[in-house]
Amino acid sequence: MDLAFTKEEQAFREEVRQFLRDNVPPGIRRKLIEGRPLSRDEVVAGARVLNKMGIPYWPKEYGGAGWTLMQRYIFEQEVRAYPARIVQNFGVSLVGPVIYTFGNEAQKKYYLPRILNLEDWWCQGFSEPGAGSDLASLKTRAVRNGDHYVVNGQKIWTTSAQYANWIFCLVRTNPDVKKQQGISFLLIDMKTPGVSVRPIQLINGGHEVNEVFFSDVRVPIENLVGEENKGWEYAKFLLGNERFSDSSVGNSKERIRRIKELAARTCADGERLFDQAAFREKVAAVEVQLKALEITQLRVIANASKQQTSADPASSILKLRGSEIEQATAELLMDVVGPYALPYFSEEELESGSEQQIGPDWAATIAPAYFYSRAASIYSGSSEIQKNIIAKAILGL
Repeated sequence: MDLAFTKEEQAFREEVRQFLRDNVPPGIRRKLIEGRPLSRDEVVAGARVLNKMGIPYWPKEYGGAGWTLMQRYIFEQEVRAYPARIVQNFGVSLVGPVIYTFGNEAQKKYYLPRILNLEDWWCQGFSEPGAGSDLASLKTRAVRNGDHYVVNGQKIWTTSAQYANWIFCLVRTNPDVKKQQGISFLLIDMKTPGVSVRPIQLINGGHEVNEVFFSDVRVPIENLVGEENKGWEYAKFLLGNERFSDSSVGNSKERIRRIKELAARTCADGERLFDQAAFREKVAAVEVQLKALEITQLRVIANASKQQTSADPASSILKLRGSEIEQATAELLMDVVGPYALPYFSEEELESGSEQQIGPDWAATIAPAYFYSRAASIYSGSSEIQKNIIAKAILGL
C-alpha cells in the first residue's frame, strides 16, 4: 500500500495553505492558537470564509466540493493545523451527511442549503441520563399523534444548545422491540413549545454543554429522516463520521508546534525548558505516537469506499488513540506553563482586562484546555466503548 502523497495531492495541500493565509481573519486564528473560544458570530463568519473553498464532506450535487477522500483529509488536517477549524461541526459534518444520504428530496432541498450557509445552527440530541455510552438505552419517547410526533424526555451534554435553533435527535418510537430496533431520527425546531435548555458548567469553567428537555413537543412527521425505527442505522453512520474526524491529527500537530514554541521561551533551572533532555524525550514520545496515528488514518482512507454508508470499525482506533494523544499534548502544555496554570480567569475577564494577568500572556488558557481535554476520552463514544468495538469487529473477540 503506497501512502505517499501524489504530486497532485501535494499541489492541493499548497493550494489549501495559500487559501488559509489569504482568507482566514488574523484575529480568529490568534484566538484558536491561544486556545480561546470563538463567539457564535466569529464561528459563522469564519465558517463562511472556509466554505468559499468548498465543503470537503459533501458531494457536488448537494453543494459540496466533490473532493476525493484524500483531498478531504488534506483539507481537514491543514485547517486544524493552521489552525482555522471554525466549522459548525454538527450541521456540516454530522446531520448534513445523514440528510443527503438517508433523507427525502424535500428535506434535502430545504435543510442542506441552510446548513451550508449556516442559516441554521444545529446541536446533537443523542446522550441521556442513563444512556451515554449505552446509547441504545435511550428513553426519550416520540408517540405518533395524527400528522405529528409528540416527544417527551431529556437529552444531556448537548453542545451549543444555547445557540442552536435546530436539534437532531434519536427518539424511541417503538418500545416493544429490541432496543436498537425501536429508535428513529427526528429533526426538531428548538423554538417549538415545550423545548427548554438548562446550562451545565464544565470543570474548565466554561458553558459549552447543556441539558435539553422535551415536554409534549409536537414535531411534524415530515421531520422524520428515513424510515421510522431505522434511526440506529443512521446513528451508526453519523458516529462513524464523527469518530473519523475526532482523530484530531491536525489539532495535535498544531499543539505540538505550540508546545515547542512556548518551551523555547520558558526557562527552568537556568536553561530553556526545550533544552532539557527529559522534556524533549516526552515531546518526542508523543510525536512518535502521533505519526503512527496519522499513518493509521491514511490507511483507513486508502481502504475506504466512497459509497460506504456504515461505520468503519477502524474509526474506533482513530478516536481512541486521538483522544489519548490529545490528552498527552494537554499535559505537556501544563508542564510548560508550570505554576502559572494555577490562576483562573474567565474569558470575559481576559477580554475586558478587569483582572491583572499573572505570568506570561499565554498562560491563562492552558489549564482550562487541560481540564477540557479530560472529556476527549468520553465524548463521541467513550474509550471503553471504542475498545469493545475494536475487540468485537476487528479482533473477533
